[in-house]
Amino acid sequence: MKAPQNPYDVDGFHAEAIAAGRHRDVVGGRWEETGRVQMTLLRDAGLLPHHHLLDIGAGSLRLGCKAVPYLEPGHYWATDASRALMLAGHAAELTDPARLSPGHLIEDTRFDYPGVPGCITHAIAFAVFPHLPMAHLRRALTNLRRFDRLEAFFFTLFLAPDATHAATAYRQPDGVVTHDTRPPYHILPEDVDHMAHVTGWQAARSPLRLPRGQVLYTARPIR
Repeated sequence: MKAPQNPYDVDGFHAEAIAAGRHRDVVGGRWEETGRVQMTLLRDAGLLPHHHLLDIGAGSLRLGCKAVPYLEPGHYWATDASRALMLAGHAAELTDPARLSPGHLIEDTRFDYPGVPGCITHAIAFAVFPHLPMAHLRRALTNLRRFDRLEAFFFTLFLAPDATHAATAYRQPDGVVTHDTRPPYHILPEDVDHMAHVTGWQAARSPLRLPRGQVLYTARPIR
């Protein structure tokens, strides 16, 4: 049986959503709640206005509309598979669009971070990897190592408790059903630890409860 296609990969998916004014809906529900959670966890982790933030999988700037006013001008960068979606957020969601150059919104489908400067101190990928096979997490971790000033990378995942549950559909605490071979994906904690270690990171799991039962990890480069 063919696995269901990830809707984000369907031709025209983003364009149709943007044209219909659904740039918020396309990145999932709980827009305000999730944006507040992201901004709160970053500030609690020590993000200050002079830091430089990379928002990976930024979508229509659910976090960006809160981070841009907080950070000094020019200190927010974003990547996403759809630049059009980020530009829709830039047009509709920023209270002061002049604080964010559209040149800081970079289309990136491979976690290569093209054109992102080396000044980045913090990075976040919130609700990104549950939509992708785990090889993408390894690639993201590997390529983030080029940012010498990076202090911490925050990312979220769905976890399965053991190998038996990982091999089948698993119901998360908030009721979301996750899978090993199709989205939304789950992963074993041991796999996260191993992937972080081999790519040069120390990853720590947070006890913070996130929307839909996702788990927050903080990865710090091993230097």
